Amino acid sequence: MKNKFHSTYILLVVIVIAFILRFIFLGNVPPSPNWDEVSLGYNAYSLWETGRDEYGKFLPVVLRSYDDYKPALYAYFVIPSFLLFGLNTFAVRFPSMLFGVLTVLATYFLILEIFGKEKVTLIGRQISPKIIGVLTSLFLAISPWHIHFSRIAFESNVGLAFNVFGALFFLKGLRTHWYLLVSAFLFGINPSMYQSDKVFTPLLVLALAIIYLKQLLKIPKKFLVSSVIIGLVVLFPMVYFHFTDEQAFARAQGVSVFSDQTEFLKENVKRLEVDRQRGDVIGLVFDNRRVEFAKAIVAGYISHFDLNWLFINGDIARHHAPNMGLLYLFELPFLLIGIYQMAFGKFSKTTKWTIFSWFLLSPVPAMITSGVPHAVRTLNFLPMFQVFIAVGIIASVVAISNIRYQIAKIQLKYLIFSLSILFLLFSILFYLNQYFIQLNYETSRDWLYGYKQAIEKVKTIEHSYDKIIVSNQPPLDQSYMFFLFYLAYPPDMYQEQAANASGGFRENHMFGKYEFRPIDISNEEKSENILYIGRPGDFHEDVNKIEVVNYLDGTTAIEIVSGSNI
Repeated sequence: MKNKFHSTYILLVVIVIAFILRFIFLGNVPPSPNWDEVSLGYNAYSLWETGRDEYGKFLPVVLRSYDDYKPALYAYFVIPSFLLFGLNTFAVRFPSMLFGVLTVLATYFLILEIFGKEKVTLIGRQISPKIIGVLTSLFLAISPWHIHFSRIAFESNVGLAFNVFGALFFLKGLRTHWYLLVSAFLFGINPSMYQSDKVFTPLLVLALAIIYLKQLLKIPKKFLVSSVIIGLVVLFPMVYFHFTDEQAFARAQGVSVFSDQTEFLKENVKRLEVDRQRGDVIGLVFDNRRVEFAKAIVAGYISHFDLNWLFINGDIARHHAPNMGLLYLFELPFLLIGIYQMAFGKFSKTTKWTIFSWFLLSPVPAMITSGVPHAVRTLNFLPMFQVFIAVGIIASVVAISNIRYQIAKIQLKYLIFSLSILFLLFSILFYLNQYFIQLNYETSRDWLYGYKQAIEKVKTIEHSYDKIIVSNQPPLDQSYMFFLFYLAYPPDMYQEQAANASGGFRENHMFGKYEFRPIDISNEEKSENILYIGRPGDFHEDVNKIEVVNYLDGTTAIEIVSGSNI
């Protein structure tokens, strides 16, 4: 009872930490919603008001959005959120935050299911799986990777939660069979959450089915059949969409390494021509385009194990804190130790196969895409990184505890523990500073900061103008959606105008008195009835500006100019 109390109490502290790190300043850090966040928010608003998305599609399974056709499920989750908090950034991010905290909680119980209830032997010492579970949840709670994507309306974070819960209920269902029905529902619906889960979730289900095949065969058929039916029923709408809509694979085609074969194979064609001239048979084999594509796929997979990406640089600015990778640098040695211990330690085969299968399958959805390594498409790496780190830390503590050497009458093991704790605290404090203080200042341009401030000004003066022209050129791509979102423009009115519109980037849009198109100051109409909203460089430097909105680093983001002054 005492041990149970302690593990419950510690887990509660971990959940509180997870909640604070994900909830605090949720609407303001990162400093602005990105394109996808405002799209999800406005489409949730449109679904609630009209039952249709921005283009008038009734209860869609997939949102056309910017012609990237993203799964719509997250938008439905935003509906109760904006009803509670209003149509704002906080409301759009709230579901992701909530599922992020729940994932930390579910991870603890998932680890108990994977490792079993019996103590495991680690470097000759008996260790309770609860210790591994608590540490795994703790390091997920403070994970820079998981914190960041729990604070943004990225569907991948909810997809990760569904995978964790789905696996948890699958393993529990091996004993208490009705849990399999819940697992089937979660796994079946997850492809409707995020693109990568259309690949990863089926692979994970297949891996679990193979690993635990003996236990599954002992389960009464009524539970297995019911689970399969439930999974197929909730999966059907997404499958039906893919078979009936010609745009179903638009996103996959857009980010695939095969999307621009001409550019991709440019050098390959040159090498093949040289091989033919030289009669180089081996060259003709290895410079074959199929070999090139295979090399690109393998390279895409391997890139996700790049330590620079994981611990130092990350990828694009919107995916991590400034000057940091996705994991803490202090975790690196423990990660390597944990992988070694999991591979060669005295753990059951099912435990090893479950963890390594999950871990090694995580990069598969991203490996055929461009822009790899990619933090969003491989978010399912979590919480397996944290499992390895937890095992590595436990193994290290056990090993260091056996050291008997002294330095100047100080036990060496205490010195190592002290220095390690100091480095750990420094790393966490450095991250908190980089994320909650430096991120807004350094990356507000990447987060498209300035729309809210500009639109608040426009609201106060729009009645004075017959036409308002807004640039849709970088970095104001998709400016129309930000105006729809912040103006809470009536969806039924916009749907009438959007029926024949394109959602592609930098396509021209219009609604009400607003036009979204490039601004060419030499050809624009000089009129006091027109308001222009553009980028630095769209207007002459000496023009009298109504308002200038700056990025948080002080540079100019958006300029508002009366047509009478251009």
